[in-house]
Amino acid sequence: MQTRPLGRTGLDIAPLVFGGNVFGWTADEKTSFSLLDAFTGAGFNAIDTADVYSSWVPRNKGGESETIIGNWLKQSGRSRDSVVLITKVGSDMGQGHRDLSKKWILQEVEASLKRLQTDHIDLYLSHWPDEHTPYEETLEAHAALVKAGKVRAFGASNFDAGQLQASFDAADKAGLPRYAVLQPEYNLYDRAGFEGQLASLCQRENIGVITYFSLASGFLTGKYRSIADTQDKARGEDIEKYLDAHGLRILAALDKVSAETRAKHAEIALAWLMAKPAVTAPIVSATTLAQLDSLVKSANLQLSVDHMAALDAAGT
Repeated sequence: MQTRPLGRTGLDIAPLVFGGNVFGWTADEKTSFSLLDAFTGAGFNAIDTADVYSSWVPRNKGGESETIIGNWLKQSGRSRDSVVLITKVGSDMGQGHRDLSKKWILQEVEASLKRLQTDHIDLYLSHWPDEHTPYEETLEAHAALVKAGKVRAFGASNFDAGQLQASFDAADKAGLPRYAVLQPEYNLYDRAGFEGQLASLCQRENIGVITYFSLASGFLTGKYRSIADTQDKARGEDIEKYLDAHGLRILAALDKVSAETRAKHAEIALAWLMAKPAVTAPIVSATTLAQLDSLVKSANLQLSVDHMAALDAAGT
């Protein structure tokens, strides 16, 4: 599996990242182990999670996903260097607000390291902007963790172009390292938040980009065509917003490309992302081996210029 450099981090990742938000939610530990074995067995190496996953599940408190990944890594027999672990900090873990203060980051990284059963995190992300904490304070905390060897590289998630540029300016003024990776929401349906100014900034500054909601909560698999299709689904409420004229145009384009390539809708939607010059790798999630088998095929799917143009047009 050919890897891609993740911006200026010094990390190389395969063109798909496994999204660990399902671990401890729609995938129990046994299922999660099987999925991780299959994903890494197919040549992929990056796993994404967060301290807050999956606190939204009744009786969960956060940290469940990290714990499952740590348990898997311990029993898998794989060398630590063969896996790129990505996790995040800054979400509300019971303190009542988003928190990127130096005190919280230095405290919470220890909890993540313990759950992951490792001595270092490859990529540590500020999960959400924190308007109450200066960029300098957050960057100082990240820099201290890199210096201590507990983190190899750090980045940000959910920052817009203004926030990311402001963080760069603050870093330069204070003599601190910059964020080196961005994790934005980006897919065939949700494009406005990343395309344009933010994508240009990432390309100009050689920022690695790992997209989340790459399949729009499952909408881009093509299995949701009406409200009735969302009933009794874990993400049913998330899907409904996509069932508008915009979403139906995208499904029609995916139908056409699928008929011509014989690839599944999800494979096409991911291949479209991987072909975007600003994107390093999309995050994908699966809860069954059959789903995963389909998703990994996207890494070898090359869309034609005409197919890319048709999808671009449908998604605007």
